[in-house]
Amino acid sequence: MKLTSFIRNGVSGYGAVTNDGICDLTSAIDGVSDLKDLLETDALTRAADMADGRPADFPIEEIEFLPLIPNAGKVICVAVNYLAHAREAGRTIGEYPVLFHRHAQTQVGHQQPLLVPKVSEQLDFEGEIAVILGKGGAHIEPENAMDYVAGYSCYNEGSVRDWQFHVHQYSMGKNFNATGGFGPWLVTTDDIPDPDALTVTTRLNGEQMQFGEFNDVAFNIPTLISYVSRALPWHPGDVLVTGTPGGVGFKRTPPIFLTEGDSVEVEVNLVGTLVNSVTNET
Repeated sequence: MKLTSFIRNGVSGYGAVTNDGICDLTSAIDGVSDLKDLLETDALTRAADMADGRPADFPIEEIEFLPLIPNAGKVICVAVNYLAHAREAGRTIGEYPVLFHRHAQTQVGHQQPLLVPKVSEQLDFEGEIAVILGKGGAHIEPENAMDYVAGYSCYNEGSVRDWQFHVHQYSMGKNFNATGGFGPWLVTTDDIPDPDALTVTTRLNGEQMQFGEFNDVAFNIPTLISYVSRALPWHPGDVLVTGTPGGVGFKRTPPIFLTEGDSVEVEVNLVGTLVNSVTNET
């Protein structure tokens, strides 16, 4: 099942994506008005039953995509997780994952523009696989961690490189307004039973910049979910962004940064393709 968040006729909602369009589920389940609510009430199976065989309520062209989970309680990102990216960055993989937090308000949806900030010309692309938590828990053992996953999506973890390296703790460069693309939809785990089969590809103006197989990471999904849960309980609708493969712009010669008029695609096989234009902040 594919689920997405959107605005239509000025009203936000969520629904299932079908071959014909969107099955609107916004008012289908009492007390559930968005995807986070759906996950919190453990209603994924109910939503699937409602959407099964039902005709679309409207074509996908009538919606404006929101970030997949617009109101995520936390978005936790992993740095230098792909081995190829660690090599190009000159980083050594340590015993523990390098994590930082991203604010939900910095995200935009599919087909929405990423903003090159006024104070920098170094907005970089980072195609990644996002994991959406379907239930909460603390002190989760790695062997049980996949039971907490609702599904997967695409993420462009745009980084403002000069601001990222102002200080050693670089989260400010990861939290500029409208620099993170998230979507277009969530594909549930029943359709992707093995996340190690996932790959991520980033294209800039149609040219491939990045490609990575998820089995090339230092820390897999169960390890990451378990590690975070030792310090901070997971909640339904939380997001884990699992790292970017090699090929980022600032490590190229010469460096490549996003500029107004660019188009960036992040494709995750078995999921779909997130597309964002690029424009200057005004």
